[in-house]
Order: sequence, then structure tokens, then C-alpha cells
Amino acid sequence: MSATSSAPSASLENLSSVLWRERELLELLLYKLEVEQLVLTGGRQQWLAAAAREVEDVLEEIRDVELLRAVCVDGAAADLGLPSAPSLAEIAQACSEPWRGIWLDHRESFTTVTTQITEMSQSNRVLLTAGYQAAQATLLAMSGSGGTYGADGAVAAGRPASMIDWNL
Repeated sequence: MSATSSAPSASLENLSSVLWRERELLELLLYKLEVEQLVLTGGRQQWLAAAAREVEDVLEEIRDVELLRAVCVDGAAADLGLPSAPSLAEIAQACSEPWRGIWLDHRESFTTVTTQITEMSQSNRVLLTAGYQAAQATLLAMSGSGGTYGADGAVAAGRPASMIDWNL
């Protein structure tokens, strides 16, 4: 297909459909990460495993769609006379409107949602780490064998730390 052709090829339509599906899954992943964060901040640890499992399920679906997208991108690239595995910007540049706008819209959406996912994932990781360290400190203090924390957050040898007054 030439960049000036007005009739869309099946490969461009297929690619657009796959990209829409991938966008939906990325938005679902962002939602699931936000649910996971609400579970973490709300102290509802009994739901943490379920929330984490839902995140993993969506990630698996995304991996499957990414494989399909790679095949569709190569099909569109062949129709446009581009080398294998072009970027969305390269595909957009090779197309006329309305396809150019469609590809650029997909690209902008992917950039936005992946930034949001990265930020949410990092925030959740911090919350999980803090929760793990708090649980570890509590268990060590209860057993009487815990030490203090070093600058790196690891348990350091030395005097035992205690959060519970066992004399009560």
C-alpha cells in the first residue's frame, strides 16, 4: 500500500485492532495496579495475593497481544515498503491521513499509559518493601532475636530491637 492510497489495507486495519486491544489491556493493568495500591494502603493484606494475581493475569494477556502486534506490525511494514519492526512513528510517517493520525494517537496513548504504569508500579514496590520490612521487624522483635536496622535497611547485628514490652 502506498502512503497516499485512500483504501486501507487489511494489514493496517488488523494492526489498529491489535493496538486498540493492547491499549485496553494497558489501561486495565493500570487499574489493577491502582487496586493493588488501595489494598496496600488500606491495610487489607488478605486481598494482596488476589490483587497481585490479577496484575499477573493482565501482564500475561499483554504478552500474548505483544506477540500478535509484532506480527501485525511486520505485515503493515511489508505493505508500506518499510523494513521489519518499524516504530509507530515510522509507520505514521509512511501513511497519509487518517492513518497517520491514528498511529500517532496510538503512540501518544502508549507513552502516557506506560508512564503512569511505571509510576504506579514503583509506588507499589515502595509500599510492598515497607510492609515487608515492618513485618520482618515485628517478627524479629517478638522472637527476641532481632537486631537494629542499618543504613541500607537490612537487619544489623548488635543490640536487640524491641517494639513490645514483654514485662507487661
